[in-house]
Amino acid sequence: MKLSSIAIELGASYVGNGDIEITSLAFNKASSSSIIYISSISKIPKNYHEYGAIICPSDILDFLPRANIIHTNQHRIAFAELTNLLKKKPTGKDFKKLAGYLNCFVAESTVIGKKVVFGCNVVIEENVSIGNMVNIGHNVVIHSGSRIGNNVNIDSGTIIGSEGFGNVLDKNKNWKHIYHHGNVVIGNNVSIGSNCSIDRGTLDNTIINNGVIIDNQVHIAHNVVIGEKTAIAANTGIAGSCIIGKRNMIGGMVGIIDHINTVDDVIISATSTVNKDIKEPGTYTGIMPISHHTTWKRIALWITKLDKIAKFLNLKRSKL
Repeated sequence: MKLSSIAIELGASYVGNGDIEITSLAFNKASSSSIIYISSISKIPKNYHEYGAIICPSDILDFLPRANIIHTNQHRIAFAELTNLLKKKPTGKDFKKLAGYLNCFVAESTVIGKKVVFGCNVVIEENVSIGNMVNIGHNVVIHSGSRIGNNVNIDSGTIIGSEGFGNVLDKNKNWKHIYHHGNVVIGNNVSIGSNCSIDRGTLDNTIINNGVIIDNQVHIAHNVVIGEKTAIAANTGIAGSCIIGKRNMIGGMVGIIDHINTVDDVIISATSTVNKDIKEPGTYTGIMPISHHTTWKRIALWITKLDKIAKFLNLKRSKL
């Protein structure tokens, strides 16, 4: 679409060359036909002029000279609408039934390595690549663009590359969904249990590195990166854009909120909630009963002071 046409569709304004053709949202590499979303001054990349166009809030327009720009005060809503405007839906037209397997359908554009075994009712969409010695269980769906390495096991009912949970509220308090253009990349020697969901990234990829093992019923959200040889137990949920270090051991029913980073060699106890970065190796536990947020903050503050209080009381007692 032409930049001017996109601006009209989004109800936004534009400056620069309105005739430039935009074909995609920007990923890691700049392209003269892609558009990049910049939400604030601090997010402006040095090479912003290498992109075909920019979508941004109107108040940072002056910081982006000599660029083709779509700008609006409702930039988050405009970005959400833009992701849907430029989305490429799988056509579903090039599927073929996989010979020798019951009810398995694979897109013609998918590349499959050697010694790959499929269960029943498997669906693999367009432009997927699968390495050697891969076992794919019953009722598995692998969405378009996913990349799977060698010696990987994906158990029954698991979904790879599903749509991420990204949404913004518009001025009428209605949810606008952000369509996810990234993919899922799975390394070598990875094991994924049954009924797991691994969402594709918003613009970048969700990455499961080499040697990771994942139990049943685990959810890994968009843009998450799981470090090498990490183990994740059942019913764990990892929210969007987390970066989990190498050799982490994450217990069952752990919840990790979005944008959390952990270092290498971390152990997280079962049922813990992780709501801040873990910056040093070790074993961590975070279990608190739910309460009103203001009450929780007050309790949490006192808990952090308990050790100092105990030391003070012991010191006073020793002087009596």
